[in-house]
Amino acid sequence: MRILILLLFFHCTASFAQKRLLVFAKTAGYHHQSIANGFPALQKLAAEHKFVADTTTNPSQFTLKNLKRYAAVVFLNTTGDVLDDQQQKAFEDYIHQGGGFVGIHAASDTEYGWPWYGKLVGAYFVSHPAQQEAVLHVIDTNTIATRHLPHEWKRKDEWYNFKEIQTDLHILMTLDEKTYTGGINGDPHPFAWYHDFDGGRAFYTGLGHMEDSYTDPLFLKHVLGGILYATGTKKMELKK
Repeated sequence: MRILILLLFFHCTASFAQKRLLVFAKTAGYHHQSIANGFPALQKLAAEHKFVADTTTNPSQFTLKNLKRYAAVVFLNTTGDVLDDQQQKAFEDYIHQGGGFVGIHAASDTEYGWPWYGKLVGAYFVSHPAQQEAVLHVIDTNTIATRHLPHEWKRKDEWYNFKEIQTDLHILMTLDEKTYTGGINGDPHPFAWYHDFDGGRAFYTGLGHMEDSYTDPLFLKHVLGGILYATGTKKMELKK
């Protein structure tokens, strides 16, 4: 009986450890003011769903020993060259061992000299027009990140154009370039996606520039779906 109790204790302890998120927001380029909104919003979202979210701008957190404490790492509006070679290697090893990644908005404006990272995210930012309203088309409504969204979602944000868009992405939403000015990707213009990558799982959304995004329940539930997928808590696709 004592052995059984100990086994149950260690199982519960391990399960709890898998429910931690590392929310990383170092900026070596443009600094989004919405990071200040995103940190508490993601901590609140995590707590509501039995996760613990640690927030940091410190790249020294990127050791394999530390990263293995987390079920997923969220890059929240990171920009520029934020990790050194050793930290990059630790993050690659973490993903190889089944770790999860969630990229929000400027996560695609990060680490242009690290091709592996660009493949993980799924694309790199190249430019954006002025902030304005546009329409997103939810092209896959049968997922935990999109089932709650309107098929045509009109909102204001900073609409990224992308380069080096990977071919293995499962596209969730596209941006309708006919509904705003300044798009250069054409049709389709992917704007949120996920894919299994190099042993781990990766989710990215181009949304999240605006400060009020982090009080928007539609956006937060969209990100939550990505977190649940990236952590391996749930499958992205719903059963039909």
